[in-house]
Amino acid sequence: MRNVKRQISGVLLFDKPAGLTSNAALQKVKRLFQAAKAGHTGTLDPLATGLLPVCLGEATKFSQGLLDSEKTYQAVVKLGETTSTGDAEGDILSNQAVDVSRACVVQALSRLLGSVSQIPPMYSALKHRGKPLYAYAREGIQVDRAPRKVRIESLRLDNITRQEIKITIHCSKGTYIRVLAEDLGKTLGCGAYLKALRRTGVGPFRLNQAFTLPQLEAMNLERRDASLLPVDSLVQALPEILLEDENCSNFLHGNAISQAMTPICGIARIYNMKQMFIGLGEITAEGKIKPKRLLSVCTAQ
Repeated sequence: MRNVKRQISGVLLFDKPAGLTSNAALQKVKRLFQAAKAGHTGTLDPLATGLLPVCLGEATKFSQGLLDSEKTYQAVVKLGETTSTGDAEGDILSNQAVDVSRACVVQALSRLLGSVSQIPPMYSALKHRGKPLYAYAREGIQVDRAPRKVRIESLRLDNITRQEIKITIHCSKGTYIRVLAEDLGKTLGCGAYLKALRRTGVGPFRLNQAFTLPQLEAMNLERRDASLLPVDSLVQALPEILLEDENCSNFLHGNAISQAMTPICGIARIYNMKQMFIGLGEITAEGKIKPKRLLSVCTAQ
């Protein structure tokens, strides 16, 4: 008997285990919820664990803000060695003695803050001519990669031993933590690679809100549905506008509407008089609210 796909919408905060690609994790979640449509909001390498927000159904329409949001990670960096991939999965390329103090590490971390330029690693999911870079790397082919500007907002040293350090990183989207680990090794003069990585924050969401795969598998479908956050949890940073009934009907039919007490400009989350989220609106310079992205009618009612 074929499984019936459900038109279910919401956001699951998933604690991805090590060894799974982000797409494999997505497919597991999609299957557990019997969802017709799903997408994740930012790739984690198979080696990495932690927070992977998964959008189901209508939530996929509003995921871009989360893709663009800042991220928080906890990383374990191995000092004194470099690898072919910049992480624990690669072959050891160099090995040297480590003699660094806590003060040296703190100083080195401070030099990596702010706007920095990173060259994407060959072992990454970034695509070149429709093919991920790691596929070229496995064939022994090097591809020229343009540097990318990212921003490291904060770096905190949590623990230090003779050959390992644990740090917490708050950074912009698109930051390669393995490149950051390698840069730290160069700054310290001993080499380094990323030994372990756990994502603890994506935008407003935190890891302590997330569910593990065993937890989800132990639930029945009703309890899984109850674990979902509402679609508008993705856009809580935007101002809110409550539409009067007549305006709401016109808005849902794709018409720009006028309403008193409208924010000056920008994007807002729009609700009907029953406090139900119906989508996003763009406030024009003339003060009108123009539909930007709407929930389907069946979901919005």
